[in-house]
Amino acid sequence: MALLNLSLYRVAVLTSAVGASATVFSPVALAEKYAALVMDADTGEILHERNADDARYPASLTKVMTLYLLFDAINAGEVSLTDKMTVSRNASKQPPSNLKLAAGSKIKVEDAILALVTKSANDVAVVVAEHLAGTERAFAGKMTEKARDLGLENTTFKNASGLPNTSQVTTAHDLALLADSLLEQHAQYYHYFENKKFNWGRMVYKNHNELIDEVDGVDGIKTGYTRASGFNLMTSAERDGHRVIAVMLGGATSKSRNEHVKALVEAAFATLAGPADPSSPQLRGTIEFASVKTPANPNAAAEPMLNGVPFSAFQTAAVNLTLAQASAEQVTDDMVLVEGDSADDMASVQPSPALPAPGASFSVSEYEARQVTRADAAADLAAYVRRQTRR
Repeated sequence: MALLNLSLYRVAVLTSAVGASATVFSPVALAEKYAALVMDADTGEILHERNADDARYPASLTKVMTLYLLFDAINAGEVSLTDKMTVSRNASKQPPSNLKLAAGSKIKVEDAILALVTKSANDVAVVVAEHLAGTERAFAGKMTEKARDLGLENTTFKNASGLPNTSQVTTAHDLALLADSLLEQHAQYYHYFENKKFNWGRMVYKNHNELIDEVDGVDGIKTGYTRASGFNLMTSAERDGHRVIAVMLGGATSKSRNEHVKALVEAAFATLAGPADPSSPQLRGTIEFASVKTPANPNAAAEPMLNGVPFSAFQTAAVNLTLAQASAEQVTDDMVLVEGDSADDMASVQPSPALPAPGASFSVSEYEARQVTRADAAADLAAYVRRQTRR
């Protein structure tokens, strides 16, 4: 890496810095992502909740509302399952997960449903949005309006896919209500969420919801993930004619998320199978859900990982990032080198809070650029952490 004419950022542990500096706090101090809620879908009774009304990022659970409005349109006769929707240039540019749809190509409505449920395709979400509302922005407004109609008071949508937008927030409680309404109002389409795979061209895409067929009675509905949200899952299960809905947000890994939701589902059915005490209804499920372990470090959800271990587990001290002009002689082994020429580059290696200031949204192209920058910075940071843990 050439050092001349580049601005380098020195990471100096517990040293004072001259110039522009910023303290890097442990990600655990900045991220609160875990939330959960379990509902009896037949009665609406809340069987269990943790942080259920706290603001969280929905990630691709957003697509459940996108599909909800598509099902509304089908029922209203505005579109049919066999209609073909045109892919715009904007839709074709959406980052993964996607089908890599080409601008000007077409996709049938039913294929779009399957692509959203299984592949969670962002380009398809935009195709649906633009077909129904003209623009994704207008469609997001309709999504928020529908949320209010359904009683989702703490949910705001800014896009149809769930790609990062700091103003797009929801709660575990609201998402459970959304799932419940979809089951009630669009039961005839719910079978799509149980599909295990989707064929598109020469590709076969598996459903991301691994609890289907692995947990008795689970038959949908949607997973989601961004680094800001953690691993999310909205699921529903039916046993002996009784249905429950479980929502978990902010899992640290997909595996731990799945294990936690499985435990929640089992506790829910154990609760419903047991006798209720009419004198203490608030205690229903206390014993069953007490056995469900809260994730060991729920606020560590989706932290940067080093060999499978969250960075915060190393308990490293706060560090300072200092902007400095450096030559080859100034570079030492305890530096993290990030190519760039402004304080904005230094900000790219700062951990992002779970919920930044409202309104600080950014475009898809900016998002993609940030991911490339963060990937490079993360590699340098990982090397730094390895050196520190050896000391």
